[in-house]
Amino acid sequence: MTIVGFHASHEQLAPARLLRAVQLAEEAGFDAAMCSDHLAPWSVRQGESGFAWSWLGAALQATRLPIGVVTAPGQRYHPTLTAQAAATLESMFPGRFWAALGSGEALNEHVTGDPFPPKEERDERLLESVNAIRRLLAGEEVTADGLVQLDRARIWSLPEVPPPLLIAAVSPETAADGADWADGLITVDQPREALRAVIEAYRDAGGRGPTAVQVHLSWAPTDDEARAIAHDQWRSGLVPAPLAWELDTPEAFDERTADATPDEVAETVQVSADPGWHLARLLELVELGFDRIFLHHVGTEQDAFIHAFGERVLPGLKEATP
Repeated sequence: MTIVGFHASHEQLAPARLLRAVQLAEEAGFDAAMCSDHLAPWSVRQGESGFAWSWLGAALQATRLPIGVVTAPGQRYHPTLTAQAAATLESMFPGRFWAALGSGEALNEHVTGDPFPPKEERDERLLESVNAIRRLLAGEEVTADGLVQLDRARIWSLPEVPPPLLIAAVSPETAADGADWADGLITVDQPREALRAVIEAYRDAGGRGPTAVQVHLSWAPTDDEARAIAHDQWRSGLVPAPLAWELDTPEAFDERTADATPDEVAETVQVSADPGWHLARLLELVELGFDRIFLHHVGTEQDAFIHAFGERVLPGLKEATP
């Protein structure tokens, strides 16, 4: 059966509202949850960006769901801090926490004052961070003097079993690069052939564990409302990679997408008032081989979406087998 999760977008909802949303998602039948880890939102209109790690402790306590986070060690977070946070959550909530590690975006990382490195260097920094985090979670004392520096770092409060560490990858190249260290893969919805290439690159390189996909969608009682929500809240999705990783303020994303039309946004966000249409699109992802599908309704009002999808989408999606 496919695991269907709820994506908690810190960029769009205040932490208390987001906590209530994930509780409601559990009540509606979602199997799991995940959250973003941003210092700044993608758009000034979104207007939020709570601290993911504080929220994760509350959400894991307030629900029985497994919950993960997509995070970027190496600049804003020293890998020792990431390892300590992950170890604490896994110690308190065994078997329910995971982290997907990526190379980061300037939007969140520039605040350290250090230059945001080019992609090749960011990938190397991520690998050094992963190696340090793995060793720290194994109880080792770690010293390193590379792109990431550690001086006799050690994590004292450790879980019995380290939490899974996934690779967060948009491209086949990144998916393949993470295959030798990751316990699974998470990506974002793209054209089907592009997604197929990401999964195949990960598996062909020896990637193990589950494959997950985050789907940005917009649902409302009418198509026009759903389209307006997507246009207001998620037009930042039109900024292509690699530029999306290089822009460093919400204002820059807003300026870049100021002339975007609702039709253009609907090409990057799954938009419809028909839950059955959404279900058909999501079943395509199961056919591609994804084990876990995380649904992100890009609107700021989550209750109606959670109820509607809990009744009309989740039952059919859960029954599907990758």
